[in-house]
Amino acid sequence: MSEEKSAHYSVTWQEEEYIYPPNSFVGQANLTDPNIFQRFSLENFPECYKEFADLLDWDQYWHTTLDTSDAPCWKWFVGGKINASYNCVDRHLAKYKNKTAIHFVPEPEDEPIVHMTYQELYRRVNETAAVLRDFAGLKAGDRVTLHLPMTPELPITMLACARLGVIHSQVFAGFSGQACGERIWDSESRVLITMDAYYRNGKLLDHKAVGDIAVEVAKKEGQDVDKVLIWRRYPGKYSSSAPVIEGRDFFMDELLKEYRGKTVAPVSMPAEGILFLMYTSGSTGRPKGAQHSIGGYLAYVTWMSKNIQDIHPEDVYWCMADIGWITGHSFIVYGPLACAASTVIYEGVPTYPDAGRIWRIAEELNVNIFHTSPTAIRQLRKAGPDEPEKYNFNFKHMTTVGEPIEPEVWRWYYNVVGKKNAAIVDTWWQTETGGFLCSTVPGLAPMKPGSAGPGVPGIHPVIFDDEGNEIEAGAGKAGNICIRNPWPGLMQTIWKDRDRFVSTYYGKYNKNPDSKDWRDWPYMAGDAAVLAKDGYVRILGRVDDVINVAGHRLGTKEIESAALTVQEVAEAAVIAAKDEIKGVVPDLYVALKPGFEASDELAAKISNAVSTVVGKIARPRAVHIVPDMPKTRSGKIMRRILASISNRTDVGDVTSLSNPDVVEHIRKQVQG
Repeated sequence: MSEEKSAHYSVTWQEEEYIYPPNSFVGQANLTDPNIFQRFSLENFPECYKEFADLLDWDQYWHTTLDTSDAPCWKWFVGGKINASYNCVDRHLAKYKNKTAIHFVPEPEDEPIVHMTYQELYRRVNETAAVLRDFAGLKAGDRVTLHLPMTPELPITMLACARLGVIHSQVFAGFSGQACGERIWDSESRVLITMDAYYRNGKLLDHKAVGDIAVEVAKKEGQDVDKVLIWRRYPGKYSSSAPVIEGRDFFMDELLKEYRGKTVAPVSMPAEGILFLMYTSGSTGRPKGAQHSIGGYLAYVTWMSKNIQDIHPEDVYWCMADIGWITGHSFIVYGPLACAASTVIYEGVPTYPDAGRIWRIAEELNVNIFHTSPTAIRQLRKAGPDEPEKYNFNFKHMTTVGEPIEPEVWRWYYNVVGKKNAAIVDTWWQTETGGFLCSTVPGLAPMKPGSAGPGVPGIHPVIFDDEGNEIEAGAGKAGNICIRNPWPGLMQTIWKDRDRFVSTYYGKYNKNPDSKDWRDWPYMAGDAAVLAKDGYVRILGRVDDVINVAGHRLGTKEIESAALTVQEVAEAAVIAAKDEIKGVVPDLYVALKPGFEASDELAAKISNAVSTVVGKIARPRAVHIVPDMPKTRSGKIMRRILASISNRTDVGDVTSLSNPDVVEHIRKQVQG
């Protein structure tokens, strides 16, 4: 039928085999009760979420589990009072005060690893909270922008804010002064907390200078910053060339001397109060401030950390994300610390000074839970495919997060990194969702390479076509993945923009905007997915990552995955190139593993692999074998830049990339 082209993708991906977790893992797992899915069925919704909230210490219990009166801006655990900082720090002191809370690994290998106990974390959070309250004048409900790198001062500052009920907005340290300034303006922060410098790829980067630009940008937009608090990478020594502005800029290490030993009582906050804002880029317009609650969010990430991440207090857990993103908020700071874990924070680049660095850290700290992204896994596989075998570490559990993972890459992660002895959870979720939506429960269900798995307990996914018809499991057709029900980790709204929140996430499938019934408000994630007969979800990428070739909608992830079946290929990126006849056609960019050379024969081999795996309709117009992909500082491939090169449009500002020089190299190669 002619409408079919707009309703769903063609899906040609084969289903992969099941791989079962080892008995040794299942025997120690936190969640092995198969009745969990019945307990969290829609018949038991929303009261089932009491199980999540009961993992926390409450100052006052709630009277309403889910308030739908302002649908779809859901309120969870209404009437409850709680403090997030208390739940992540204070409550562990009786049992775990001498246990490591944070292992901080500086990038320079000659600097010692810092092992910070829960007692030390408690002291530092309290003293920092005293500075924020008594010196900076911050109080519950105020917003403060953090532009901090991956050092312990970042979680300390977040927890100090949470202690006071101050709303923190952490901006990824790799973002420019312009991007940070826009977020200061949107959140109406009058205090910026930054650091003078930090290490990245062997260089001590001047970070304070970026903060100065941010303050100027915010001022032009109409938001004044009256205090800039600067943590120093080396206390007592200023490592930035930027001037210190009298009366505005203050060094935290000097201020803290005045507050030594001070304690600050945790402020009892309403459960539906705001814990933080996390800005996520929109496809158009200004960045969206995802507004996350205190009680619902913390309950959600604590349960996920305990049961999907399988964190026990005795585990050494390393999530190799950046706290500047939601993964770091949920699964470096709030979730693991609420579970009394020992969480690892690494300052630098995974492959600095060489491809063995990550595995040396894992060996030294005896890390047994490892959490990273497919981008990082592909990088590590490319830089040193045999490196993990040289080191003596053993992971019981590994996570992949942030984007779909190709089965080929998954198998390397399982066989080489996990030594065929770890349970892998391939999680799917978003900034907006707070925590996991789809994943296998590691102690209960087998893994399937490339599939995120079914909805986690309490989450009920559904796949709709563009007309709102449900696509049944096993139909072999993909559509828009939605969630039928609300959940406690879901953002409350977009900060100061309720209309945008409703139209972006609910506009497409809501039939009655006046309804107060949660059943009328399926959440639309903006991702395309296919649901297998067994209920496992495979994410195919963003709905806008679609190449519609002559009426056939092709998921870019499917083409990239096909390219990665070629042994020489380390990374692949597909973009839509304009074509007079077909509208658009796929252009394929690939980077090779070390030791392989580009050639016309290899390009043809890769093109043929795509035709074989996906179909001739997906054959790339061109296969460009490039020395490296243009990447953000967090390691994501910038497909937008590749699309600009293929389509001969302006590539825009590339200064914030980790490797800006490669852009011109690729442009010359492709455009001649």
